[in-house]
Order: sequence, then structure tokens, then C-alpha cells
Amino acid sequence: MEKHWVARRDEIHEGECKLVTVKGIEFGLFEVKGQLVAWRNVCPHFGAPVCKGAITSTRMPSQVYEYKLGRENEILRCPWHGWEFDLTNGEHLVDPEVKLRRGNLEHENLEKGELELNNEDIYLLL
Repeated sequence: MEKHWVARRDEIHEGECKLVTVKGIEFGLFEVKGQLVAWRNVCPHFGAPVCKGAITSTRMPSQVYEYKLGRENEILRCPWHGWEFDLTNGEHLVDPEVKLRRGNLEHENLEKGELELNNEDIYLLL
């Protein structure tokens, strides 16, 4: 794996996405609950630029006609069809078998990029 500088730590903020391109592959960098994560910018549904979607909360279990929101800034909603993904583990909220994935860049699902923080510099490992 090669190490590629992508950003300074102070450029990544909770509730925001920073898009970076490494080796022609676009990734979104996010801060979620104090942790840095990178996800490939391709939705497994129809290939949408998922990292350009809203970073939001989701509806939590509740009574009929009651809408409780939770998990603020932990959910990424695809801008094309509204599919929601958990930014902490990449799982689709409805079907956990569909998820943002690690490693194999030839797979059709979204993939997690491996990050390394060195002082204040963030590196993506590819």
C-alpha cells in the first residue's frame, strides 16, 4: 500500500465532507464521533456520488405518528435515491448486507479507505 497525503486534520469537521482524489478514485473524508473515516464516492445502488449527499440523522423506533430523530451526523444519505448509510461502519440502514466496503476497488459496493493520521496530516492508504 502506498501512503497519499490528502488533508490536514483541521480541514475535516463533523457534519461535513471533504472530497479528495487519489489514483483517480474519489473519496469523501468525514469525522464521525471524533473518528476519521473515508468512503469511496460511489453508491452501490446506481453509482451516484454518495459523498455529495446530506450528512444527517435518521428516524429512530417510535410510536405511530411520533417521529424521533437520532444519530445526528452519523448518516450519509445518497443524493439520487435517498439510500441511507451508517458512516461509522458503512452499512445500509435497511439492508446491512449492502454496505460501504474496505479494500477491493473492483467491487461494486462503496468501499472504505484506510486512513492514517501523522501529527496533523491525514494520509489515505491505497
